[in-house]
Formats: sequence, structure tokens, C-alpha cells
Amino acid sequence: MSVGTYTPAPGAAPLPRMIAAQTAFETKMLLRNGEQLLLTVVIPSLLLVLFSTVDIVDTGEDRAVDFLAPGVLALAVMSTAFTGQAIATGFERRYGVLKRLGASPLPRWALMTAKTLSVLATEILQIVLLTVIAFALGWSPDGNPLSVLLLLVLGTAAFSGLGLLMAGTLRAEATLAAANLVFLLLLVGGGVIVPLDRFPDGVQSVLALLPISALSDGLRDVLQHGAAMPWGDLGVLAVWAVLALGAAARLFRWE
Repeated sequence: MSVGTYTPAPGAAPLPRMIAAQTAFETKMLLRNGEQLLLTVVIPSLLLVLFSTVDIVDTGEDRAVDFLAPGVLALAVMSTAFTGQAIATGFERRYGVLKRLGASPLPRWALMTAKTLSVLATEILQIVLLTVIAFALGWSPDGNPLSVLLLLVLGTAAFSGLGLLMAGTLRAEATLAAANLVFLLLLVGGGVIVPLDRFPDGVQSVLALLPISALSDGLRDVLQHGAAMPWGDLGVLAVWAVLALGAAARLFRWE
């Protein structure tokens, strides 16, 4: 037997394999977390079924599910990319998980890439589930799929940046409280369930600039009214995405 036959060859795995492994780990951890499942799956599904079948909110002459389905899709994106990611990342930072991962062969940018891919994977599962429920309730969407995709991607980028900014600058307990509070406030005032035109004019103009309002209104314009490309809503989301991701990259603290 030649010398060195069993000599180990230490070294990091190829970068794509490391990102794929971390993405799979992040996704499994998210789906196994009861609180995250409540935010990402249970609440949006219940809201869609409840408000589509019970006449609680005045959605105008259109069927309730046609109005609610786009808004609930926007809520699902926010719950995963913002609320869920902010809370999970905040506690990872508190317990030193991010610090340890930052010292591993996986670069920090690759770790954030894995987290983003995990968010996208979870959103795909959410969208499929909510779409099936909406179709079962009689939803009949219309519009350009490319416009829907652009809205969802920009919405994910904007909310992901805001979630990482919050998780990287606040204490974990403050992030938990603030993320849940923002989720509830935007659920009520972001055009998800209650149409923005039900608010006073001055308040309505401010709420329309929120990322959840731009995402829900943009999806509604495309899927309910057949708009080709909601440039105004896409512009609002693009501005939020650039500002939030830029601030998160600059201010995020790993310890």
C-alpha cells in the first residue's frame, strides 16, 4: 500500500454546491418553524377563504375573491421576505449563528444569496397553494404573466431588503415585536383586504407609496383588470428595493 493513500484532501466545496446546501438548510428550517408557517401559510390562506366566503369587506361590484387573491399573494410575499426573514435572521444574529457562518468557507454574500433563494423557494410554495385555493373559490385571473413575475420579484427584493435592514440593526426582541407590528399594520392599511379608496384622500396618497400597496395594487391591476404593465407600481417597488437593499448592505451588523 503506497504512502498517502488515505491522506485527506481538505478544502471547501465548490461555491455553487455550498450555496445550494445552505439554501436547502434555510428552507427546511423555515418550513419546520411553527411561527413561520403561521405567518407564511396559515394566515394568508385563512384570510383568503374567510373574506372570500363571508361578506365582511365591501370590495365593490367585483367578486370578493377576484379582489382578495392578488392582495393575499402580496401579503404572502411580505410575510416571507420581510416578517419571517427579519425575525429568523435577527435571532440568528443574536445567538451568534451569523458570526460563525461568517467565519466558514461560505462567503457572507453567498450566505445572503442562500437566504434570498430560500425566500424565493418558500414563496413559490405559497403562491402555488394560494392559487389553488383561489381557483377553488372561483377566481378567474387575467393579465400578463411577465408583469406578475416582475411585480413579485421587485416586491421580494424590497421586502427582503427591509427585513435584513431591520434584523441587522435592531436587537432580536425588538425585531420580533417590530416585524409583527408592521405586518399587522400593513395588513390593514396596505390595500390587501381593505381597498385604499376606503381611506381619506390624504391618507390614501401616503398609503399608495408603501411597498405592500404597490405590490397588491399592481397585482390587482394585472390579474383583475388585465393591465399590461403597471409601471407606476413597478417604479415604487424598484425605489424601495434599491433603498432597502442598499441600506441593509451598508448598515447590517453581523454581531
